[in-house]
Amino acid sequence: MSRFGPIRSGWARTRRATQRDRTVRGGRDAYAVGVAAVDHPLTSKLAGFGTTIFAEMSALAVKTGAINLGQGFPDTDGPAEVLDAAVDAIRSGVNQYPPGPGMPVLREAIVEHQRRFYGLDYDAETEVLVTAGATEALAGALLGMLDVGDEVVLFEPMYDSYQACIALAGGVLRPVVLRPDADTGRYQFDRDEFSATVTDRTKLILLNTPHNPTGKVFTLDELEFIAGLAKRHDVLVVTDEVYEHLVFTGTEHVPMAGLPGMAERTLTISSGGKTFNTTGWKTGWMCGPASMVDAAKTAKQFLTYVNGAPFQPATAVGLRLPDSFFAALAADLETKRDRLYTGLVAAGFTAYRPEATYFTTVDIRPIQPDGDGIAFCLGLPERVGVVAIPNQVFYANPEHGRHLVRFACCKRLDVIDAAVERLAALAP
Repeated sequence: MSRFGPIRSGWARTRRATQRDRTVRGGRDAYAVGVAAVDHPLTSKLAGFGTTIFAEMSALAVKTGAINLGQGFPDTDGPAEVLDAAVDAIRSGVNQYPPGPGMPVLREAIVEHQRRFYGLDYDAETEVLVTAGATEALAGALLGMLDVGDEVVLFEPMYDSYQACIALAGGVLRPVVLRPDADTGRYQFDRDEFSATVTDRTKLILLNTPHNPTGKVFTLDELEFIAGLAKRHDVLVVTDEVYEHLVFTGTEHVPMAGLPGMAERTLTISSGGKTFNTTGWKTGWMCGPASMVDAAKTAKQFLTYVNGAPFQPATAVGLRLPDSFFAALAADLETKRDRLYTGLVAAGFTAYRPEATYFTTVDIRPIQPDGDGIAFCLGLPERVGVVAIPNQVFYANPEHGRHLVRFACCKRLDVIDAAVERLAALAP
């Protein structure tokens, strides 16, 4: 079994088999007296998840000295105004527990941001909640709104925490596959399949746009289709929009909450990490109707409770930066996207040009005909000194993404150029 076996079903099968193979000692079943429970204490809800792929591959990058185009974190600092504001906050004594919902200065900045960019209005007191990054916001929302057996419809591939959080909440995953169009390379979904998946058993639709790992930005027409189903079946919607400002030329990010009839049933999640190159600060938030925010807050308060006091006023500074900052941010990343995409095509991959985000997905079969993405990624650091992520870990059905691999472009141009030069050795 590959070293990635624990990440998915292989480890789950091993664990169940171990529990079945009870060791009898002294005439007593060892499992019955708790030995197996000590050996295998992980809840069955998380069986099969194991160590996140990002930790695995980043460790491999360190071990081999390879260029890490796997995990999506920038290698440059964010705007000086934001960093200086955090330093000032620390030195000013903003180092104790902030208010449970988040510091007023940040909640008010979030309200201003949503109005400024999207024309959406929220009440800073009741409709905004600050979280420990978008991941905790997602966990709080799912734990706070799902009962055992509630169905969640979402697209695969998906950010890897989605499946785990749904499992923890006792929900049932109902994935719909995104596939690249043979002519355009743009990721699409089958609307009939999606319609059939959203039923009266659906409690929630979880939507990620701009989308990780595909780089897809859902169009207004696609969003209107999804919104229509949500309203028809009286379904809640949670949207993960952390890449909202990393959208490239010719594409527009449209928040689901802005569509007619959707504000009252949509919880919007975002964060400052991707926008301000501060992924380690873990400062996120959610906006939505008070009932949905309150449900998420009820669960969130028993997770981290609060987080990152000095980073909250600093993130508020970032959200109030001029439009020129946000435009330059996207333009810079687009240049990096183009540089990496061109290099991946030159290396022989079939590459799918992303419309947003840090990531470009490739089909490895022109280079590795068996399409084994895990084997490819495990061998790539030794082969050419570059780390990537096998996309199959983003799928509920790994076979759908077995032949796909994700590269990140959120690095300095000289790093991307060095990686492209190394990847050129793969060219047939």
